[in-house]
Amino acid sequence: MPSLALKAIEMPASPIRKLVPYAEAAKKAGKTVYHLNIGQPDIATPDAALNAIHQLDHKVLEYSHSAGFESYRQKLALSYQKQGIPVLTEDIIITTGGSEALIFGLMTACNPGDEVIIPEPFYANYNGFAVMAGLKVVPVTSHIENGFALPPVAQIEAKITAKTKAIIICNPGNPTGYLYAKEELEQLRDIVQKHDLFLFADEVYREFCYDGAKPFSTMNLTGIEQNVVMIDSVSKRYSMCGARIGALISKNKEFMQAALKFGQARLSPPTVDQIAAEAALDTPQSYFEEVVAEYVARRNIMVDGLNSIPGVFCPKPSGAFYCVAKFPVENAEHFCQWLLEEFSFEGQTVMMAPANGFYATPGAGLQEARIAYVLDQTHLKAAVECLRVALEQYPGKLKD
Repeated sequence: MPSLALKAIEMPASPIRKLVPYAEAAKKAGKTVYHLNIGQPDIATPDAALNAIHQLDHKVLEYSHSAGFESYRQKLALSYQKQGIPVLTEDIIITTGGSEALIFGLMTACNPGDEVIIPEPFYANYNGFAVMAGLKVVPVTSHIENGFALPPVAQIEAKITAKTKAIIICNPGNPTGYLYAKEELEQLRDIVQKHDLFLFADEVYREFCYDGAKPFSTMNLTGIEQNVVMIDSVSKRYSMCGARIGALISKNKEFMQAALKFGQARLSPPTVDQIAAEAALDTPQSYFEEVVAEYVARRNIMVDGLNSIPGVFCPKPSGAFYCVAKFPVENAEHFCQWLLEEFSFEGQTVMMAPANGFYATPGAGLQEARIAYVLDQTHLKAAVECLRVALEQYPGKLKD
C-alpha cells in the first residue's frame, strides 16, 4: 500500500471537534449537551442575506471572477471606508471563507521552511494552515493572569530568525476574546517595519467589541501599508458560518496579483454565497447593536458565573464571543472528556474545547479550556451550574 504524504500525517486534528464522539455518545445516552466548544452562533442571519437567497432568479449559477464579483468587492470596499478603513476594490480578493484567505496569503508570502510567529493561545486551525503551506509556527506565549495581553516586544523580537517571514494575530482574539489596543498594534508595527515582515491580521470579530472598546484595524497602521494583510469573513459578523465567504485584503499590489493566481487555480468563490454576502452589507446598524448587547449579557453570565465557582479563574474578554478559563484540575482535556462520559446533572452536561490544543508550546494550557458563549442566556446559566456541580464531583480536582 502506498505511503501517505508527510503533510497528511502532520496535519493536526481539530481540538475544537476532537471530543465530538463523546458528545454524540452522551446524547445517545439521553443527556442534554450544552455546546460551548464551537463558535457557531445561534443569532439569526440578517433578513437581507436570507431574502437575497429566497429571491434568487438566476437561470444559471455561473462562475464569478476569481477575485469575486466586482459588485460585491466594490460594496465591501465602501463598507470598510465607512468604518475608516482605507480599502479599495482592487485591494480585495473574495475567498471561500476566511480560512482560504489565510491559506492563500501564507502560500503567497512564505516559502516552505519559513517561520511565522503567533501569540498563543491562537485559533487552532492556524496550525493546519501552516502545515499546508509547509511553515513552522513559532509561538510567543501570552498568559491568562493578565488577560492574554500582547507578550512583551522583547519576547517577540527574540523569536525572530533569518527564516521568520510573518507575524499572525487575531484581533479581537479567538480563543481568548482579548482586544489588542492601538498601542499594542503599534508595537507590532515597529517590529514588522524593523525586520520587514508580513503582518497577517485576522479581524473577523471586529463588530464584537464590548464595554466601549473600539477595534483598531491593522490597515490603519502607518508605515507598513505594504506589509499588512487583513483576513475577513462573513461567518460570525452576520451569523453566516455556512456561507463560506471570506476576504483577503492588502494594499500590496504585487502580493495581491500573486495571490490571485491561487484564486484562479480554484476558479472562483461560491456564487450563491457571494450574493447573500453582498446583500448582507445592507444589514442595519441596529442589528449589530442588538447582537452586541446580547453577547455582553451572555459574556457576563458565563464569565461572572465561572469566576463564582471556587478555584476557577476567567478573565473578562473585551471582544469576540470566547473566553478561556483556568480550572482547578491537572488536565482540562481529561476533565472535558469526563464531563461527557461520566458526568450528568439533572440529565445535562457541558462540552468545552480543551485549551492545550490552542497552544503550540508543549505542556501549555493544560488547566485551561476555551468556552464559546454562543448559547441563549437560559442555557448558559444551566451550563455554569453544570460546571459548578461537576467540579464538586470531579475526582481529579486539585486541592485548595
